[in-house]
Amino acid sequence: MATAISANKAELLAIANSVASEKMIDKAIVIEAIEEAIQRAARARYGAENDIRAKLDPQTGDLRLWRVVEVVEQVEDYFKQVDLAAGQKLQKDAKIGDFIVDPLPAVDLGRIDAQSAKQVIFQKVREADRERQYAEFKDRAGEIITGVVKSVEFGHIVVNLGRAEGVIRRDQQIPRELMRVGDRVRALILSVRSETRGPQIFLSRAHPDFMKKLFAQEVPEIYDGIIEIKAAARDPGSRAKIGVISYDGSIDPVGACVGMKGSRVQAVVQEMQGEKIDIIPWSEDTATFVVNALQPATVQRVVIDEDDSRIEVVVPDDQLSLAIGRRGQNVRLASQLTGSQIDIMTEADASEKRQREFVERSTMFQEELDVDETLAQLLVAEGFGELEEVAYVGIDELASIEGFDEELAQELQSRAAEGLERREEASRQERRELGVEDALADIPHLTEAMLVVLGKAGIKTLDDLADLATDELIAKKRQDNRRGPARSERAEDKGGVLGEYGLSEEQGNEIIMAARAHWFDDEPEAAAPAEAEPAAEPQTGEAADADPAQ
Repeated sequence: MATAISANKAELLAIANSVASEKMIDKAIVIEAIEEAIQRAARARYGAENDIRAKLDPQTGDLRLWRVVEVVEQVEDYFKQVDLAAGQKLQKDAKIGDFIVDPLPAVDLGRIDAQSAKQVIFQKVREADRERQYAEFKDRAGEIITGVVKSVEFGHIVVNLGRAEGVIRRDQQIPRELMRVGDRVRALILSVRSETRGPQIFLSRAHPDFMKKLFAQEVPEIYDGIIEIKAAARDPGSRAKIGVISYDGSIDPVGACVGMKGSRVQAVVQEMQGEKIDIIPWSEDTATFVVNALQPATVQRVVIDEDDSRIEVVVPDDQLSLAIGRRGQNVRLASQLTGSQIDIMTEADASEKRQREFVERSTMFQEELDVDETLAQLLVAEGFGELEEVAYVGIDELASIEGFDEELAQELQSRAAEGLERREEASRQERRELGVEDALADIPHLTEAMLVVLGKAGIKTLDDLADLATDELIAKKRQDNRRGPARSERAEDKGGVLGEYGLSEEQGNEIIMAARAHWFDDEPEAAAPAEAEPAAEPQTGEAADADPAQ
């Protein structure tokens, strides 16, 4: 490449064609790179202050150099300006304000100039190659691609994809899978990002979509859309679950994915280094799907809490360890598959929990409604669990309970309303003692009890509340999948400050925006736009980058 600058025109074109073909980029980009390299080298020879241009004819290989100068009355910059007399020597019809070209003789560049030009060409070609790679792969996220392991660096695998390179980061590899340089590898294109150092193609062998794509390659019914994988969950290298559904009643989705003598599923298992795959029928009924997802364990009862997106599953004592799985694997994958938190408990645990809740609710009704134990237990037995339910339910529903009449129902509702008011007043008093300003009480959807929680979290002013993101305020906390009392506090995600109240995202947004409203109250009106200054008169003369041959 060092001889490229002083090479003859045939060699220049040959170099441009070779580089364009090797890097698979447009020849015009290589020509432009050579021109810029020659321009920089020529400026180093004639002086960097000069405005020197170069033109390489892509057809003939002819190379021309020229200097652009401006015709002026009084010369101030002798490198870029000439007077009228000098300008007319270069171009007879030149006049003041014109930009004209001053042809320059070809230069014989030395070793240092040639090396500098070489770096410019390499840089331009590298940038063009990066743009080509990004354009080629940016829309291919989600595809499976095959490459060859180029190197293993700090646990990350660099894969040669032919015209680009991708990387499988350590957390996207299958654990204990050994990759050597030269091995062929299939992976999912996880994402493609354009960065300063070039396009970064991130690959994955651990993502659930990698397994789904492998099944699509092995099972024609999935590729044709007859069978669909509705959900997938993986513990890479160990176990996976997929939920499948068939849109053709004559085709069994599980059997189609398994294949004759397990041939189809085994092909996927081998690619995923022996990862065991449970294929289960998907169902729109959440309870049925949970029962299927927890296979091979037997489930006795499923209780769904839609508000908190939690599912309570009761299993026989001898099925508990099987339902949970080793290190909680089975229930964890089932939770991922269903998108809900699953709590596993035995019948004894469930009975103990029901009894505990029954006693707690009965005691609460006794204290808040000032009734005897029998009446309180009767309310709980009829499904009442909160004071609000008693206060706001229809009179007819309360009066219809055996042993109740309309007068008793009205009295209970009155006492429930008084109890709620006492709670509200107690919370209001505690909130003020915590120093939570009254302005927060005017925010929609916030109760006094919620304000107490905010105060304990250090959120006491409108600005404190306004600085929160919606998720920081309302996100529900999540816990691990182990049995109730044994659940680890370390595995608990504390969620948002008001996560326990089940506020919707819309309500959370309204709260945050209401808290921020005062930020805009005192904003001054936008100043009137200044009068537009008159536009500068356009310069006349030939274009600075005009070809001297024109």
